[in-house]
Amino acid sequence: MRPFAYEAPTTLPDALRALSAAGPGTKVLAGGTTLYDLMKLDIETPSAVVDVRALSELAGFDTGGPRELTFGAGAPMADVAADPVLLRDYPALAESLAKAASQQLRNMATVGGNLLQRTRCAYFRGGPPFPCNKRLPGSGCGAIGGLDRGHALLGGSDACVATYPGDWAVALIAFDAVVDVAGPRGERTIALADLHVEPGDTPEREHTLDWDELIVRIRVPVAPAGRGSTYHKVRDRESYAFALASAAAAVELDGRGRVEDCRIAVGGVATRPWRCREAERELVGGVLDGPGARRAGEAALSGARPGRQNAFRVELGVRTVAEALRIAGERAAR
Repeated sequence: MRPFAYEAPTTLPDALRALSAAGPGTKVLAGGTTLYDLMKLDIETPSAVVDVRALSELAGFDTGGPRELTFGAGAPMADVAADPVLLRDYPALAESLAKAASQQLRNMATVGGNLLQRTRCAYFRGGPPFPCNKRLPGSGCGAIGGLDRGHALLGGSDACVATYPGDWAVALIAFDAVVDVAGPRGERTIALADLHVEPGDTPEREHTLDWDELIVRIRVPVAPAGRGSTYHKVRDRESYAFALASAAAAVELDGRGRVEDCRIAVGGVATRPWRCREAERELVGGVLDGPGARRAGEAALSGARPGRQNAFRVELGVRTVAEALRIAGERAAR
């Protein structure tokens, strides 16, 4: 790990001043569960670190509002995952956190920092001599034509097929969440769907935040479909593993048992959190049965571009979506 300057402000204005003064090489320390790892691997080499753990403006969360749920960016993942209102009314949101990482990491990691975690691609984290355009632009992508079992089926480019590793953002995007960010130019709100970007020709650019901006809070509109929701995650081992395929699904049924509202997003298979609008349209207005869930899963993965070793995950993704819809439909019918 290389030497760096360290500052721990106690207010949001002080934190923004510290970021601005330190310059573009600065990194924000929230939970630190990803940043520390990448600094030890010499992938992140910040000239300065601004520790925001003491900022009261980022603390706490409120799931009891009549119009929206609000999560401070500094709220620990474990606390949010255990919230009784979330478990009852939005199980997909709670489950996406509970199925991420280990209990020890969830105690330390924050919901805001979790959104910006970087890929677990072995070529990215392995460092030289492995080529990685995300780590060193222009060096190539080792996964393309290489070992790509865990790489993206959706949203990849000729420059990068690294998978977005998170779970929380996948559930949030299904519920039309937004993030409020603050910087020296003031506050602005970004739809979560616009926070992360596909790699294109610039895979080193992963999100739309400016270098001197902080996520302050996450807001989720109240949605009746929340009660009939789930986050289904398939992985190589049940604990502490990243998704081979995952799906957030939420369903609201009308009085005749037909689908009135449907939300579907997939994770583990794309370069960013991936909302499946076409799959949702497959179900709205109809009855949620096995064949319908299967068709929705096929629609969700319809744009998949498998590589050498990850083609099995197309069918796995289809089945993951279908199973998530089955669980969500059962909960919606209660």
